[in-house]
Amino acid sequence: MKLEVDGYVFNFPTAIALFKFDETDKTKPMFHGAPMKGVDLVAEFADKYLYVEIKDYDDVSELDKRTAPDEANQQAKNKHFKWLKNYLKYKFRDSYLYRHAEDKVELEKPIHYICLTNFDNGLNTLMKKELASELPVGK
Repeated sequence: MKLEVDGYVFNFPTAIALFKFDETDKTKPMFHGAPMKGVDLVAEFADKYLYVEIKDYDDVSELDKRTAPDEANQQAKNKHFKWLKNYLKYKFRDSYLYRHAEDKVELEKPIHYICLTNFDNGLNTLMKKELASELPVGK
């Protein structure tokens, strides 16, 4: 199965289902309309689900407190970082709630949440650590 989302092409030949989850077109079946967040796409496989979120920033430096010249700038960058972390967290949570409410979650299948970002390794590591502390990783 192949799907283009936000300029990226995803190809999962062994997927059972693959669809854009945060659909904005009201005529499409994956349009939810509720004031909740949704990941960009969902892929279902025989043994797992993939929730994929794409975040591509023009200026990643606004999130990286390591590049702040002083404490005031560090706090501002930290505020942006925390906002993004919460945004990504709620994307996962709300997507799971939608799928559960739609009776589309098999509890024995793990969900793998993949955030595709254009951050450097240090910022990716920090985001992964922060998200893992606030999401049900391994459960």
